[in-house]
Amino acid sequence: MTSPFPKADSADIALLLEGTFPFVSGGVSSWVHQMIRGMPEHRFAVVFLGSRPEDYAEARYALPENLVHLETHYLFAPEEMPPPETPQRIKGTTACLRDLHTQLREKGPQALPEALRDLTFYAERGGQIPLKEFLYGEDSWAHITAMYEERCTDPSFVDYFWTVRNMHLPIWRLADIARRLIPARVYHTVSTGYAGLLGALLHWHTGRRLILSEHGIYTKERRIDLLNAAWVADRRSRLERDPSEISYLRELWIAFFESLGRICYEAADTIVALYPAAQARQIADGADPHRGLIIPNGVPVAPLKALRAPRPDSSFAAPVLCLLGRVTPIKDIKTFIRAMSAVIEAIPGAQGWIVGPEEEDPAYAVECHNLVDTLDLVGHVHFKGFQQVTDILPQVHLLVLSSISEGLPLVVLEGFAAGVPAICTDVGACRQLILGGEADTLGPAGDVTGIADSQALASAAIALFQDPDRWRTAQAAAIARVETHYTDTLMFERYRALYAQSHDDR
Repeated sequence: MTSPFPKADSADIALLLEGTFPFVSGGVSSWVHQMIRGMPEHRFAVVFLGSRPEDYAEARYALPENLVHLETHYLFAPEEMPPPETPQRIKGTTACLRDLHTQLREKGPQALPEALRDLTFYAERGGQIPLKEFLYGEDSWAHITAMYEERCTDPSFVDYFWTVRNMHLPIWRLADIARRLIPARVYHTVSTGYAGLLGALLHWHTGRRLILSEHGIYTKERRIDLLNAAWVADRRSRLERDPSEISYLRELWIAFFESLGRICYEAADTIVALYPAAQARQIADGADPHRGLIIPNGVPVAPLKALRAPRPDSSFAAPVLCLLGRVTPIKDIKTFIRAMSAVIEAIPGAQGWIVGPEEEDPAYAVECHNLVDTLDLVGHVHFKGFQQVTDILPQVHLLVLSSISEGLPLVVLEGFAAGVPAICTDVGACRQLILGGEADTLGPAGDVTGIADSQALASAAIALFQDPDRWRTAQAAAIARVETHYTDTLMFERYRALYAQSHDDR
């Protein structure tokens, strides 16, 4: 069957992406699309890593002409590898598995041993641990049972066995991707995690330069996800355990992703953060400060400037507050909905728009719809689904981000360029965007509130709408800040210089 996606023999830059472009919309995906289109002189390849094929719909972005190669891989699709009729025994398997398991579990700063960096370690023939041996070998079984008896007391052995197996299986798949991927001059991963491990394997296999750009701190966001994930086995109910207690398997997954983060930091020639606090977190998590670089996101100001629609004083009696983002727990849509209840009580004509896809977490989306019903907000709060920001921004008075985690959100910059102030929770770079840095005297472009504080969010919005002059002052600060510090031209210049560097610069 012919692939519907472009294929090439080589590329200049290979972007390694986990669960984002081109099949999932959102800030990171928009940034990837922006980067490819903004550098037409480079030929890009994209490696998309997903969970299972059924978790994704068709591509949500038109593929740029200079995207010459796109391949998709699903790390948790069922294996098509039946057990062998006669189990193999490969000398040294137990010791190698112990090394791999220890490296991916312990929290120390040590680098991955040379043996585990070599793609032949994971090769099906001639490797130290072929995938079939990991899945079905006697020594592999013995190792997993020994680790369970030595370290695990919380879940059943069945839960532990499948956790270890599902946790490690993608490593062999990533090694196979690295072995087959077309050559590129530079590898650029946009997160740590599985994409970061693929970048490390490619870096070690080819000797080519690896760049890491983190829009949010991956390990922090995975920790939030894992603490709430229903798919992680937990034999005791919430009523049977201390609320602050984390189950062994959740801790195991968290430690695993922290280890992948350290491996990517160790392999990357350049580690890009969006703002100083994120860089400090990278260093605390094991990144070499001498390889760090700060490159903020940027947006195309000129086309967004055309969206600066006038807002007469009369419009503040029926303002539109818009949350642009995926309907997921990390965006804390429920806090926005609760805030809208208070806003509408003070300004009855106000409208709340939730603009973003709902399919990533359907159960949470249902809960959000039910909350709108419960608070009697039907007709005031609307779920708009995925929309183009260029269609939405001229219609809104205020952008709202109630997230519990963010990096440097593109939607805020796009709103600023279109003349829309913002209220955000104090996460990521939001305080810097809204209030400015130490040397920034442009003034507030909105307000910053605490996490999950719907009353504070509502109060900040009401204060802006009840004083149109204050709103216009915030608008002027928003426009000046994005035009001074956060243009796409500045961002492209910095990445062009980074791509032009050689591996010897490390």
